[in-house]
Amino acid sequence: MTSSERPVIDIPTSTRGEAPAGGQLLMLGRRLRHARNAHGLTLDELGRQVGSTASQLSLVENGRREPRLSLLQALATALGTTTNELLDPAPPTRRAELEVELERAQQTATYAALGLPAVRSSKHLPTEALEALVGLHHELARREDAAIATPEEARRATTALRLWMRERNNHLPEIEDAAEDLVRRGGYTSGALTHSAVAQMAADLGFSLLHVDDLPHSTRTVTDLANGRIYLPAASIPGGHGLRSLALQAIAHRVLAHSTPRSYADFLRQRVEITYFAAACLMPRTAAVAHLDAAKRRKELAVEDFRDAFGVTHGAAAHRLTNLLTEHLDIRLHFLRAGDDGTLFKGYANDGVPFPTDGTGAIEGQIVCRQWAARAAFTRRNRTTEYYQYTDTPTGTYWCTTQTGSTSAGGFSITVGVPFASAKWFRGRDTPTRRASRCPDPSCCRQPDTALAARWAPHAWPSAAVHAHILSPLPTGHFPGVDDAEVYAFLERHAGDRAAD
Repeated sequence: MTSSERPVIDIPTSTRGEAPAGGQLLMLGRRLRHARNAHGLTLDELGRQVGSTASQLSLVENGRREPRLSLLQALATALGTTTNELLDPAPPTRRAELEVELERAQQTATYAALGLPAVRSSKHLPTEALEALVGLHHELARREDAAIATPEEARRATTALRLWMRERNNHLPEIEDAAEDLVRRGGYTSGALTHSAVAQMAADLGFSLLHVDDLPHSTRTVTDLANGRIYLPAASIPGGHGLRSLALQAIAHRVLAHSTPRSYADFLRQRVEITYFAAACLMPRTAAVAHLDAAKRRKELAVEDFRDAFGVTHGAAAHRLTNLLTEHLDIRLHFLRAGDDGTLFKGYANDGVPFPTDGTGAIEGQIVCRQWAARAAFTRRNRTTEYYQYTDTPTGTYWCTTQTGSTSAGGFSITVGVPFASAKWFRGRDTPTRRASRCPDPSCCRQPDTALAARWAPHAWPSAAVHAHILSPLPTGHFPGVDDAEVYAFLERHAGDRAAD
């Protein structure tokens, strides 16, 4: 994905900010000043030799004006040097290096936001003071790079990215192309992508896959770029992250040329891209579209068939449909994963379904209507098969297919739905089950029964369960939530294990 195609998220994508152009001019100015002082010349004296004024040369020395080539050549001649030496990006002295670093640091957005005056690095400022100031700026930059994100910032970034993806129908063609090319070179033809094919794909990129039982607790995988290794857990992680998917996500960072995230928004975008890439490898576009197109012609589209054809989880198959159905089969749809208490964990929609949102537009953590299939499916006694339902909403009628499951954290449901007119393409369209939802009208399912409220309101005193994550910032580190010390110790521990290769 090119930088021009990446999302413009409505929060700062770099908390520190980049220094404006001019670093090379600053270094040129410092080299010019160093050479002038070495010759014992004042600005006026040098100006007379080169046909310029002291004020013009002062602007050049302070990096605020780019000299003409003729002036640069005249300066080099007058100072007994060459233009190449004046343009050398290396600082002539340690003090010059400190002066340039201080100038750059004071031009960043982070420093400007502090509202503090700029410190001029005049000859009267002691070098020790320059060292201290530059050191403080380095520490400020380090803390900003730690990318501390509050839950509110994370929700804004998540919402902005979800809306950006919706504008593109959840379809990223460049990642589709990269995945298709890689699986083809790995020997894929049809069906489920094998573990050996994934290993071959990694080898083509110069990596070996190693399974270990001591991965850092804060990681899912660790890549050793120095030794060409991708460390994976010894067994699949509960919750749908199979070993193939984990390996492909680690590979994706290299294929998509990711660099260290500059902010939480950047980190989140990378996570979306690697997840998309892994899904596009496990369910390659050409084979997946062929399967879905044939099923549509038979009017037998089904998440479970798509899932079984490619050997993936139900959730992965359902979400992959959002990448392909609109772009290739002209079917708009929605997808959601919700808890058995109705909490919305993840959602995507381009068909107008009214997802619940908070004031910022975020959907994560909101409660879906009790009448929706995502919650109604839990009322069944037999949950081994998919549940089908039509739901009348304020924005129209939708048909949905839902599959329930459970983890150690509790039950969950995976739902794919389409507008009424598109239900004709799906298996389960003949279901007689139909419910009505008036949400977000609170009288639909939020307000308690009037009689019960009158009876119990004076006597009820529940103790609410507090979700600790809403009270604290996201963990710090170059990669949010990752314990750097644990990761580096892990890599050092395994670096000498050559027998593993």
